[in-house]
Amino acid sequence: MSVFTSEEINYLQNQRLARIATVGPNGQPHVVPVGFRYNPETDTIDIGGHNFAERKKWRDVENNPRVAVVIDDIASLNPWRVRGIEIRGHVERLMSGGQSVVAGFDAPMFRVTPKRIVSWGLNPEPHSWIPTGRSVTYQTSATELDI
Repeated sequence: MSVFTSEEINYLQNQRLARIATVGPNGQPHVVPVGFRYNPETDTIDIGGHNFAERKKWRDVENNPRVAVVIDDIASLNPWRVRGIEIRGHVERLMSGGQSVVAGFDAPMFRVTPKRIVSWGLNPEPHSWIPTGRSVTYQTSATELDI
């Protein structure tokens, strides 16, 4: 069973651009746009790019694997309807697989395992823009980081 709802999975599978926030060694946040894909085999968010292992975000997660990822868009201007998902979790840095995120991306990539998911506006019901959040729990070791 997925940690994502069917509405969230549908949304993730139809989007390609996200923003990832990392934290540098000096505590300064860093947010950048990235390409991503929902990976149904691992129930994770895979993130890649060009020269990916040479970027600040790669170095940031070496010291602090906690990240936040936001995928959002404007579904309608009139009436105003926004929708999106925020995923807080931890990153595993992988040296291969980035080409599966977007063709032409470098091999290195991030795999984000969700710890908290907040979504809004993913269905046309009234008030669906109100964010709903939940923590995700896994069978994990005692050494895993809390988000």
